Amino acid sequence: MAITATKLQLSGLAKSLVKEGLLTESDAQLHLEDALQKKTHFISYLVSNNILDSLSIANVASKEYGIPLFDLDAMSPDMMPIKAVSEKLIRQHHVLPLFKRGNRLYLGVADPTNLQALDEIKFHTRSSTECVIVEEDKLTRMIDQALEAAEASFKDLVDADLDNLRITGGDEIDQQSESETPDIDDAPIVRLVNKFLLDAIKKGASDIHFEPYEKTFRVRFRHDGILHEVTSLPVNLAGRVAARLKVMSRMDIAERRIPQDGRIKMALSRTRAVDFRVNTCPTLFGEKIVLRILDPTAAQIGIEKLGFEPEQQQNFLHAINKPYGMILVTGPTGSGKTVSLYTALNILNTADRNISTAEDPVEITVPGINQVNVNVKTGLTFAEALRAFLRQDPDVIMVGEIRDLETAEIAVKAAQTGHLVLSTLHTNDAPQTLNRLMQMGIPAFNIASSVLLIMAQRLARRLCEHCKKEENLPPEVLLQAGFREEELGRFTVFGPVGCDKCVKGYKGRVGIYQVMPISESINRIILEGGNVLQLSEQAKREGVADLRESGLRKVKAGITSLEEIDRVTRD
Repeated sequence: MAITATKLQLSGLAKSLVKEGLLTESDAQLHLEDALQKKTHFISYLVSNNILDSLSIANVASKEYGIPLFDLDAMSPDMMPIKAVSEKLIRQHHVLPLFKRGNRLYLGVADPTNLQALDEIKFHTRSSTECVIVEEDKLTRMIDQALEAAEASFKDLVDADLDNLRITGGDEIDQQSESETPDIDDAPIVRLVNKFLLDAIKKGASDIHFEPYEKTFRVRFRHDGILHEVTSLPVNLAGRVAARLKVMSRMDIAERRIPQDGRIKMALSRTRAVDFRVNTCPTLFGEKIVLRILDPTAAQIGIEKLGFEPEQQQNFLHAINKPYGMILVTGPTGSGKTVSLYTALNILNTADRNISTAEDPVEITVPGINQVNVNVKTGLTFAEALRAFLRQDPDVIMVGEIRDLETAEIAVKAAQTGHLVLSTLHTNDAPQTLNRLMQMGIPAFNIASSVLLIMAQRLARRLCEHCKKEENLPPEVLLQAGFREEELGRFTVFGPVGCDKCVKGYKGRVGIYQVMPISESINRIILEGGNVLQLSEQAKREGVADLRESGLRKVKAGITSLEEIDRVTRD
């Protein structure tokens, strides 16, 4: 009777294996009891003792419970959201997080009848759980690999050889600040932060984002204009990382209620140093900190490499070589305006010119140019800096941004009185910039007599030359994108693929420009109070390519993809 009663306890996958004839009922019962005594999972016991092979068990489980079978050999541990579930739960229930889509977490399991595991993981992750059948031997191997990879990646961050770095706040290497804190470089959190800064430089990132949330602490790099998640750290590190960054950039570490700005200088060697502009912002779960990496070589790449079309480059060079007038560069944050302006300043930077710039803050330092950091708290505004420049016999003035009427009026007067003025505005295209100046209160006759050229720009990612592939797009799609019918068949459209030399099919960026010289006809429209539409139509009649047209030229040249141009020039 006792044996019969015990046999009735067969259930779940053990019962299914008996039903399919892979085990007899008595053998299944013996193996189940032995597995319980050894405190191991039933499926693990069968596979490790060579009683059944894992593929046969997986096929039975998939067929019996209607759950898809997945081959773990197709997955890399790096692709798995391993940190979504604690190591304790993974090993206790012998499961592996495979994918995460929104709030749904897909788990690799060898035994789908282990409902306790699914419920417990659902409770701890606050996610909907769904299981996928995987082979037992591959599951065991992949759990070890994934957990080791996750542990190693964090260990590498903390234990990397970062002792030779010298990092200080401000613009000069401050040897005293290091000697006052001789033991600070031994702290793991310091080495962790240093590792992030170094990795960002090596990968060519432009920004680093440290973002605390309720249960995670995310770190992201912006590469070629697109943010990519680097890692997710334990949330209890957020405050320590924030404190370290604030110490490095000479901020008030006790102040967590208001945004702060600072600067870090990292000396990589005796001859090379990199600057970071740091900003903190208090959020719901701590301070988000963003570091902008300031690359001093960005302004020395040469005008030929910016991405101008031949006629655009000619118009730009013609304008900056005028003795007086105003040149305006427009576009959103991160569109490369500063690099374009400094490329022009480098061309103009000769011994016989007095060049002064007012910026908030100075991003690129250049010998031979007098650069001023605007500081509103002390009263050093753009307008005040401009007034000071005009008393110092300038030839060329660069204003970081025209934000208000006072700054605009002084800049216009400077352009009218024998000075070349370069500046930026935040508008969508060149014709809108003229309209924006009028809205700020600048009289039309002052705009017409001072502005030489307006340049709108965007940055598009370049296709990787090693892996880009030809795309066969229907003619209707190309016509809808903006290509003319007579152009079809005369060019090849390429798209991204992705390889070990690029990031998702792209490497580097190229400028897309609308370069609009202010002609007599455009001046007439300005003086008559014309609107943006009239200005745009006149520019088009004069052969000025808008941003979309310039982007399509880059597509025809195989430099970038149509998808990327849609992203950066969409209305």
